[in-house]
Amino acid sequence: MNNSISYKVAVVCWLVLITSFIQAGELPLANAERMKNRIIALSHFGKNVHGGVDRTAFSDADISGRAYISALMRDAGLDVHIDYAGNIIGRRAGTQPLFAPIMFGSHTDSVPGGGNYDGDVGVIGALEAIELLNTGNIVTRHPLEMIVFADEEGSMVGNMALVGIFSADALSNGSSSGFTLGDGVDRIGGDQTKIKQARRSTPIHAFVELHIEQGGFLDEKSLDIGIVEGIVGIHWWDVVVKGVANHGGTTPMPGRRDALVAASKLVIGINDRATTMPGRQVATVGKIQAFPGAPNVIPGKVEFSLEIRDLETEKINQVFEVIKGEARAVEEEMNVEITFEALTPHLRPAPTDVRIRRLIEQSVSTLDLSYQHMPSGAGHDAQNMAPITPTGMIFVPSRGGISHSPMEYTAPHDMANGADVLLRTILKLDETEFE
Repeated sequence: MNNSISYKVAVVCWLVLITSFIQAGELPLANAERMKNRIIALSHFGKNVHGGVDRTAFSDADISGRAYISALMRDAGLDVHIDYAGNIIGRRAGTQPLFAPIMFGSHTDSVPGGGNYDGDVGVIGALEAIELLNTGNIVTRHPLEMIVFADEEGSMVGNMALVGIFSADALSNGSSSGFTLGDGVDRIGGDQTKIKQARRSTPIHAFVELHIEQGGFLDEKSLDIGIVEGIVGIHWWDVVVKGVANHGGTTPMPGRRDALVAASKLVIGINDRATTMPGRQVATVGKIQAFPGAPNVIPGKVEFSLEIRDLETEKINQVFEVIKGEARAVEEEMNVEITFEALTPHLRPAPTDVRIRRLIEQSVSTLDLSYQHMPSGAGHDAQNMAPITPTGMIFVPSRGGISHSPMEYTAPHDMANGADVLLRTILKLDETEFE
């Protein structure tokens, strides 16, 4: 038998073996207690009095948490290094070293006053998948790369540098930890002078991120897994309503050109239109300010924010046009002027790969778990990975839909379910060739 035939026979045998393991459910299952204990251990780095963490990127707590995770990665047999952007990457060799790697992971930095599960579950779950491969003595064809992205909650420097869209001009920007991005990258083991070299120049076979939902849908519906259809696009505007400021005691109610009353009508209209339009779009007014801001002066100007999110840019534009129509009606009724200033850059929607969604669904079905296809209303590392490689996301429930809070919680068995789905999806990806 020549070498070419021998290789083909070996590959076929390997695929049959792995497929039979997956179909028979004989792969090892995630250890929920181990995952819980690692989450608890990680929560000590940056722990605050409210039970959450202040592990903002580049802080001492972030550096200590990253060191803890790096040690676990090395203990699991990964070859660990930090790239120039500060991403921690642990590589596990495959039988075919020239194959593009399968990458999976998330982040461990937090928002100020954050919780212990956002990002962390994806990192601990990725590590658990490696542990299970070790336990099962399974070696994939593709190399595997577990990644802990730098500063997901702030600049997204880690994922943006890896995909080549980070601007070095931003290195002088500040961060929540008080350091510039450049100094922060240096603090966590990167090199701001070489950050452009963090761009991945070789292909990535696929990227998968396990994450808590950060919403309440799975918890409310008692579902085990969310299969993410994509990460929503986000468009922002500054809205200005101009009326006429005048004395609040001497100006009769009829004929007033009150900018705040007009703005209030528009804000209610925005909520009503976004609620009643078909689809899953959301529109939010999160900041508002009236001028001149005195209690006895009719507001002559109001400024407020407008944010619209949806999985389709076309739908975002449709919602905005409807809102502009609402604004025209308010202008006519209240004799005011309303303008919209688009803020850039907009975040484009990032659909996940349909093929990976199917593989995740197959993995969920193998484990007899309940699931729902759903969008992600929050941004993730996967958002910037999707344009460069087939990308998938797996959600596990967030109790009460709470996130970015010390009350954030995902049960150990839910974390374990996520790790089990992630492992089986990785193995299916190892079988799959993308065109």
